[in-house]
Amino acid sequence: MCGVADVIVVGGGVSGLTTALLLAERGLRVRVWSREEASATTSAVAGALWWPYRIEPEAMVGVWSLETLRVYEELAASPGETGVRMVAGVHAGERLAALGPWARGLDGVSEVPEGLRVTLPLIDMPVHLRWLQGRLAAAGGVIERRAVDGFAEAAAAARVVVNCAGLGARELVPDPGVRPVRGQLVVVENPGIDEWFTQADPASSATTYFFPQPGGLVLGGTAEVDDSRAEPDPRTAEEIVARCALVRPEIAGARVTGHRVGLRPARDGGVRIEAEALPGGGLLVHNYGHGGAGVTVARGCARAAAQLVR
Repeated sequence: MCGVADVIVVGGGVSGLTTALLLAERGLRVRVWSREEASATTSAVAGALWWPYRIEPEAMVGVWSLETLRVYEELAASPGETGVRMVAGVHAGERLAALGPWARGLDGVSEVPEGLRVTLPLIDMPVHLRWLQGRLAAAGGVIERRAVDGFAEAAAAARVVVNCAGLGARELVPDPGVRPVRGQLVVVENPGIDEWFTQADPASSATTYFFPQPGGLVLGGTAEVDDSRAEPDPRTAEEIVARCALVRPEIAGARVTGHRVGLRPARDGGVRIEAEALPGGGLLVHNYGHGGAGVTVARGCARAAAQLVR
């Protein structure tokens, strides 16, 4: 049985948990309904380097991203607890002039021959999601494993419903503009690499990056639009390793320990943060469509959505 709630948050990934936490810290009785454990969500699969990647609208992304960056910088003081570390690396091929005004909010960024060198938050997502769950529980929030067929079901349990359903918003809203962007990763034993690297071509479905995480070196990747395949593709995995090994040859001999696939919840027109009335006097607040940067904008978008909850 569902207990009394002021707000039901639909979705238990990083966006849902962060939004629920901000609402619970306001003193609201919050329950999260999630079809999956946090460890099984797309958020848990993310390589999770802070960077506004494959996300719109451009006019708002910078504000949300920088707000989230400042939070991560504070959380990095306790990396074992929060999963957030500040790690140096290079965005190959990037130049400050090509970025939006938000780039002026970066500290210590420098242009090098390869691209932009900067120290950024790199998040160990399984640890960070557990930290969010613990903070939410401490604030009185409750997480329930529960599939949702429609928002009316949640509206019957609370006056306010917050939609953080990710790809699920395509059917729940319904919003046909929500589309999967498939990302495949390979995890290898780290051969001694302590900095991250990215090289992305927006016109290509193939990207090259590696992130040193506590559980191994995470190699990527892909950005395959409208591809819902959940299983790793062996040939794609080989291509990912080969691309990364062109940058750091020692990766070629690293033992593969795992494969990951995540479906980024992109949306035509970008992130939707908006409130609408529900039949019977309830309120539905949307916070979805974060594409490839849900971790990057998590706190900024959560605050914007929470401000709509009255």
